[in-house]
Amino acid sequence: MRILLIGDIVGKPGRRIVEDRLASLREELQLDFVIANAENAADGSGLTCKNYRQLIAAGVDCITMGDHIYRRLEIETVLQTKDNILKPANYPPEAPGRGWTVLPAANGVPVAVISLMGRVFMRPVDCPWHTIDRVLEALPSDVHVRVVDVHAEATSDKQLLGRYLDGRVSAVLGTHTHVTTADEQIFPGGTAFQCDVGMTGSHTSILGRKIDPVMEATVTFRPVRFDVAREDVRLSATLVEVDPDSGRASSIRRISVQQDPPNLP
Repeated sequence: MRILLIGDIVGKPGRRIVEDRLASLREELQLDFVIANAENAADGSGLTCKNYRQLIAAGVDCITMGDHIYRRLEIETVLQTKDNILKPANYPPEAPGRGWTVLPAANGVPVAVISLMGRVFMRPVDCPWHTIDRVLEALPSDVHVRVVDVHAEATSDKQLLGRYLDGRVSAVLGTHTHVTTADEQIFPGGTAFQCDVGMTGSHTSILGRKIDPVMEATVTFRPVRFDVAREDVRLSATLVEVDPDSGRASSIRRISVQQDPPNLP
């Protein structure tokens, strides 16, 4: 079966290309299940209830979040009532939302999706290693296809977690840095890995934001609004093929789709 993880969706340009292109991608790539990280989908920070509905309607099966998860307070209701959107599992139990879920793929196979956040250069969170052990222990034994979104800054965090989970999950795929890495591989135990899937949004930007304001703030320290950029919009994702019976990955490859026309009106 084929599973796609879409990298961090940034603002309206990122949402628009998902809405415009995901249906054709599902057909072209024969996708069974689609995951998208959407913690930056609402004007570059957080997610609104409307944005959530738009992405699900576009064909996303499960939404993962990250450190900007609660920037839009309205999303708390969705997090508490829906099983297709996740908080990081190593957030405190009192934090709204669930850290993992099991959902049916298009071919009927149950897919476990787990969200974790790293600790290096990030907000302090519970131990991701101990957390994932508890989650895997709680998963039904007949759920063999398991995908982990690691929302982390440091490549070392992601690589260590990938090696730690080799043979125990189908894929460990990184988000958060908005920069696609070229280290996609299958570990010896059958776990697909990539440090970062990349960003879905403007690539003529600084991580999805307009270049000049970010430059000014960096050089002068002046408080400047970082508006979402709109040029050279691309959908960045990673495609993993998994044996539904064993849960082992057989292939992994990067996907990049450019918006046409290239500039958002």
